[in-house]
Amino acid sequence: SAVQGLAALAVHEPGRRFDEDVVAMTSAAGATRHAEVTVAERQSWTTAGICQAGDVLGLIEGDVAVIGSDVTATAKTVLDRMLSAGGELVTLVLGDDAPDTVADHLQIHVRDSYLAVDTVVYRGGRQGAPLLIGVE
Repeated sequence: SAVQGLAALAVHEPGRRFDEDVVAMTSAAGATRHAEVTVAERQSWTTAGICQAGDVLGLIEGDVAVIGSDVTATAKTVLDRMLSAGGELVTLVLGDDAPDTVADHLQIHVRDSYLAVDTVVYRGGRQGAPLLIGVE
């Protein structure tokens, strides 16, 4: 996923031997859990139940885990589920369709609910989902 690619780039060291760098980058990508918050295009059966067109879907590791009606609320639920397994860094990649305040709300939620978890936000521009989430 894109957030796993960002984790790999974060540990890349051009001066390191190629094979060692590949191992470090692969390890960082593999240690990053990924999710996305998107909007359903049509009614469908999902692993979380039946969704309707326009519902907000929270996918964790590619499976629908949450069906909601609001991007921010759904993202909070997704983050809570992901951080229940631990984590030190949350990466948020905002698409052009993301609500203006979603990053601020999620950063406050993480800061108030999880000690020693940092948050970093990137603007992803035109992408397939309003929000991508990574937890390392």
